Amino acid sequence: MARCDQCGNDYDKAFQVISDGQTYTFDSFECAAQKLAPTCPHCGCRVIGHGVEQDDVIYCCAHCAKQQGATGLKDRA
Repeated sequence: MARCDQCGNDYDKAFQVISDGQTYTFDSFECAAQKLAPTCPHCGCRVIGHGVEQDDVIYCCAHCAKQQGATGLKDRA
């Protein structure tokens, strides 16, 4: 069995994710998202979808980006 890098659960159906050359082990997509997904700098939620981006800052949506003063957004789709 493998231990989850987020919650420490030892689980027989764990899976691995490779991100930026580092390998992580998780027991659920929830733990993977909690550990790896960026956080919106305006509202604090995890950016699970495409989000929008300006100057390497990823926001969860255009509304939050606008509230932070972003004007040159790029759609991550």
